[in-house]
Amino acid sequence: MADRPTVLTKRTLDKDLDKLTQVEDASKYVSRKLVAPGIGFVFLGLAMLFAAIYVFGRPDAGLVIAAAALAAYMAMNIGANDVTNNVGAAVGARAMTMGQALVIAAIFEILGATISGGAVVKTISSSIVDASQIPPATLSWIMMAALMAAALWINLATWLNAPVSTTHSIVGAVIGAGVGALGPGPVNWRVLAEITSSWMTSPLIAGVIAAGMLYLVKTLIIYREDKITSAKRWVPVLIAIMVGGFTAYMILQLERMNAFSTSTIILIGIAAGVIGWLVARPLVNMRAQGLENRNSSLRVLFQMPLIGAAALLSFAHGANDVSNAVGPLSAIVRVSFGQPLIRGSEPPLWVMLIGALGISVGLLLFGPRLIRLVGEQITKLNPMRAYCVAMATAFTVIVASWLGLPVSTTHIAVGAVFGVGFFREWYTRNSKRRIEYMRRKAEVWMLEEPDDPNTHEVRRRRLVRRSHFMTIIAAWVITVPASALLAAALYWAMVALFV
Repeated sequence: MADRPTVLTKRTLDKDLDKLTQVEDASKYVSRKLVAPGIGFVFLGLAMLFAAIYVFGRPDAGLVIAAAALAAYMAMNIGANDVTNNVGAAVGARAMTMGQALVIAAIFEILGATISGGAVVKTISSSIVDASQIPPATLSWIMMAALMAAALWINLATWLNAPVSTTHSIVGAVIGAGVGALGPGPVNWRVLAEITSSWMTSPLIAGVIAAGMLYLVKTLIIYREDKITSAKRWVPVLIAIMVGGFTAYMILQLERMNAFSTSTIILIGIAAGVIGWLVARPLVNMRAQGLENRNSSLRVLFQMPLIGAAALLSFAHGANDVSNAVGPLSAIVRVSFGQPLIRGSEPPLWVMLIGALGISVGLLLFGPRLIRLVGEQITKLNPMRAYCVAMATAFTVIVASWLGLPVSTTHIAVGAVFGVGFFREWYTRNSKRRIEYMRRKAEVWMLEEPDDPNTHEVRRRRLVRRSHFMTIIAAWVITVPASALLAAALYWAMVALFV
């Protein structure tokens, strides 16, 4: 049989197809990174369209539309940078996945901003600088410069993985633009002193509350012979406190109607707490079935209250930090409509919606970047510790929002995390209950450390990483002056270009 002739041809088509496949894969990889910025630009366009509906036909409609875009951009940056405050502890403790945490945070951010965000917006829009001393047109450009400066600074901080304070950024920017425009005269230094004092005290208060709650959890649940029985008794009580406190706060938001007295609000909060306890008790008992008497079992029982605390914290964050985005926009809108800008004026609802939706869009698109720093890298968190952090932060922010103080949720959340970490260091060394518990559990108990080469290493490694503490403090210190200088420079540039 004759040999077949050799075919001297190349598989050019196959090689070309392989190259095209590689190009398609590379294009998909590159385009994947562009999806989030693309959606962000779409949201900015929608915010501008939304604003145009309300100011169409007015002489300064273009300024308001541009301010709406800047407010939406600022809100997205807040969502991207501050998401760690809401769910960092819960994700770090592995009580919920990143996707679940972001969805819960997005929903409750919107609710908090629209229901309870008005009080802090009033402070940002009309109290830091005295609007009565500033011509309306100048005030609008001051707020425009402040929005742009704060948004750019927060965007840079997010890119550098630094959890800076968005509140510090906008307050510093408003002051910087105001001083750059008219000097220090219009700055309301008394209000600024109140805000600054709250910045210093709120993280300390949150740290103390978080440490106190952790002390109760350790004393009443963790270092007990029968952990599961103790958890079944006290976890529903913790849930009841959370439900009652949140209900009382929500009732306080209805005080504009003067519908309830203080005693009535307290009774409603207690009643809600009792209902929460009655609902939580059978649920906790059901989850406790079959669990071993170990600390790992407590993590399962604390997942439900931790998720509730994360949702409550997201509500509190939306109520307080939406002002950082829409406070300046509210001032610009009121000036545009010729309305008096006085302390106590309510912001328009459509302005609040831009801020609320912007925060949620930002945290969904860009939020996970910083979540591990607060949730995992400062100190190790389990569900019990994370619950204490979330509850301490939520209650501190809620009280500040009720008082109209634009506190830093970043300050408060990180303060609570450090409070838990430093308390663990102290408790590990000094708690008699823990020492007695470990004595009973251990077969051999050594009161003194063994003399081995690792002794100095054990002493060196502590439960709180001081390097992160110093880095975060440094970021906080430079935020106000940096945003103030940037806002002043942007104000001069805007006036030179557009006025």
